[in-house]
Amino acid sequence: MGYDHIIFPKDSIFLVTGGAGFIGSNLCEAILNLGYRVRCVDNLSTGKKENVDIFLDHSNYTFIKGDIRDLELCMKATKDIDFVLDQAAWGSVPRSIEMPLFYCSNNIQGPLNMMESSRQNGVKKYVFASSSSVYGDEPNLPKTEGREGNLLSPYALTKRCVEEWAKQYTMHYGLDTLGLRYFNVFGRRQNPEGAYAAVIPKFIKQLLNNERPTIYGDGKQSRDFTYIENVIEANLKACLASPEASGKVYNIAFGGRETLIDVYNCIARALNKEIEPLFDPDRKGDIKHSNASILNAVNFLGYNPEYDFSRGLKETIEWYVENL
Repeated sequence: MGYDHIIFPKDSIFLVTGGAGFIGSNLCEAILNLGYRVRCVDNLSTGKKENVDIFLDHSNYTFIKGDIRDLELCMKATKDIDFVLDQAAWGSVPRSIEMPLFYCSNNIQGPLNMMESSRQNGVKKYVFASSSSVYGDEPNLPKTEGREGNLLSPYALTKRCVEEWAKQYTMHYGLDTLGLRYFNVFGRRQNPEGAYAAVIPKFIKQLLNNERPTIYGDGKQSRDFTYIENVIEANLKACLASPEASGKVYNIAFGGRETLIDVYNCIARALNKEIEPLFDPDRKGDIKHSNASILNAVNFLGYNPEYDFSRGLKETIEWYVENL
């Protein structure tokens, strides 16, 4: 793994918010495997208890059911914590367009509570999940930090807002904040269910069930799909970054680009399925093409992603075949 050599002080304690979710549960697992303590917070609104029940007997693991919109809970959760990995947010561009007030409350006030409690409790690093959606309609590829366009959804707006708040907390209060702009993360434990499910697990499940998946648009839109192991590496290395890296945001991706129709065909071939997908109109707020420059993450965080799309997809498909 790209992070199994990373060493923290022996008694380090990590707080993972949204720890029962897809990315959060994988972070909890990686940290426990490295031998450190993890405190997990999740209100189980989108996270799944079964994602973290596997850790309940682990002596280094603590679960707190709660909502980070509750400042008092955040103060208790961050007490004695060294590193915060804040993954607690609601995803999905289309859903955010339907629920703007909820997204404002959940995706802005929650992280702000986490920053304030981290500041008051002397947390060493506050690392938070941002998103490639903040690039909006900026047409140039690859996407580069500092060159953003008009935001296309409330979800993107919430992420951009949290980035700006984090900059303020570093500037005025001395909290070391680092934002990670995830590019289409995929891998084990990602939820394949529902109207807002990510495409890769959804395609896999539907094809396993001999159903015809739906592709929104013509299938030629492209994404910089990023395997979960690369994201774990980025979070852990951000915790050890030098102070000059703080108050900034970093693209976290592999740096490649795959079209949705190519992804679909790869999955279909791997599963030996000959099922033609359905095509529906583009979804409002979706970005047409996404591809990241990871140069800043490499230079400031020591990020060195080991998993390209093909390797990550192979491992992902194997996991779903065994676990669905």
